[in-house]
Amino acid sequence: MGPMRFQALLFDCDGVLVDSEAITCGVLRDMLEEKGWRLTLAQCMGHFVGHTVRNRADLVRQHTGWDLTEEWLQSFYARRNAALAQDIRAIEGVLDLLGHAQHLYGARMAVASGADRYKVEMMLTQVGLLDFFSGRVFSGHEMPRSKPAPDVYLAAAAHLQADPAACLVIEDTPTGIAAGLAAGATVWAYCPQGASEQALLQAGAHRVFARMDQLQQALV
Repeated sequence: MGPMRFQALLFDCDGVLVDSEAITCGVLRDMLEEKGWRLTLAQCMGHFVGHTVRNRADLVRQHTGWDLTEEWLQSFYARRNAALAQDIRAIEGVLDLLGHAQHLYGARMAVASGADRYKVEMMLTQVGLLDFFSGRVFSGHEMPRSKPAPDVYLAAAAHLQADPAACLVIEDTPTGIAAGLAAGATVWAYCPQGASEQALLQAGAHRVFARMDQLQQALV
């Protein structure tokens, strides 16, 4: 396949560019335990990865009998951001991948995340990746609807003046895959060893890869 098979590359952030999900869920797990809901890290990730905490308020109520408050959420965001600033790492191989992708696509690359802009830009800055996406970071918090709705991917494609149907989306959760497919894009899923490839294929991913160098080879 030629390098211009796609007009643009659109990346999710958490779990695709940065290894943030276990850090975020570690903080969340501790704070939910304070409210009486005891979870392992793996259970917490199973419930919350790919979702905003706010959108899982019913689940929290079911297990704690307690309603999420704005104050509690702000406290969670503050604790999460402090933990991320300290411990965040880039996904293995992603720096080489982005260097290669930039060579092929130039500025026709964007980040389309379900997370808030502050968190996304802070994480990308911490791991030295923000320069690849200067002025091209899109947050689901700023859209009418967040993932699994396609809004954030459609906004990124429009900004890049690319046909969504000619974009390649890189995702790692069923929620994100649904968003990419709803936008009409081709969706490839990053699924590191030990993660559930089946769930990503069932969600509709066109291809699944376990390492960033495999994605890099596929873009050539």
